[in-house]
Amino acid sequence: MNAAPADQIRLLDVQALDVRLSQLAHKRNSLPEHAEIDALTKDLTQLRDLLVAAQTEESDCAREQTKAEQDVDQVRQRATRDQQRLDSGAVTSPKDLENLQREIVSLAKRQGDLEDIVLEVMERRESAQERAAELTERVGSVQGRIDDATARRDAAYETLDAEEATAEKEREVVSATIPADLLKLYDKLRQQQGGIGAAKLYQRTCQGCRQELAITDINEIRAAAPDTVVRCENCRRILVRTSESGL
Repeated sequence: MNAAPADQIRLLDVQALDVRLSQLAHKRNSLPEHAEIDALTKDLTQLRDLLVAAQTEESDCAREQTKAEQDVDQVRQRATRDQQRLDSGAVTSPKDLENLQREIVSLAKRQGDLEDIVLEVMERRESAQERAAELTERVGSVQGRIDDATARRDAAYETLDAEEATAEKEREVVSATIPADLLKLYDKLRQQQGGIGAAKLYQRTCQGCRQELAITDINEIRAAAPDTVVRCENCRRILVRTSESGL
């Protein structure tokens, strides 16, 4: 393949722009905000799970408290009725009086036991409410940090978008001045060789693979016409000759 020396040198400009675009893409993927957002999102998920558990416990306690309070009220009403019967004098049989008094005592104990249950449930409910309130605050705090990191990431994206757009436009302009067959070869090699398709020959060393060329290869390149597109024998990238090639 042949191409004017100026076209080959412009290929290095395209290569530099491609390297810049690769660097920008790497920078986009390596923003510290990515790891920060991932870590915070994991924390947020865990906190939300804990919050749901606390809210569920509070809800369960609320139902348990309502049931216990209803039980207390039923026992209290029954005890009140028994006491009214006892006080009314309607019960005259000694045995019935004894049974009634025994039941009143039993109901009083039952009421006390149920009231203790109500207090215990209320304490558990209050504890669950406190945990839910604390977790709600922590969820809000972590969400705020995620929002802040996301805003910083998006701002970085905007800057990178602008830089990429500029580099892509410059590449488009420079590429338009390079013969299509040379550019096609360069793009093919760039895909095969980790993003580097053309390299400068500097002091007899390929700047693509950083290997010094053998003397026979140097002699062949020295003998080649200026418009001949030469390749590195080590990495097969396009070698661009300049005044610094050491030929």
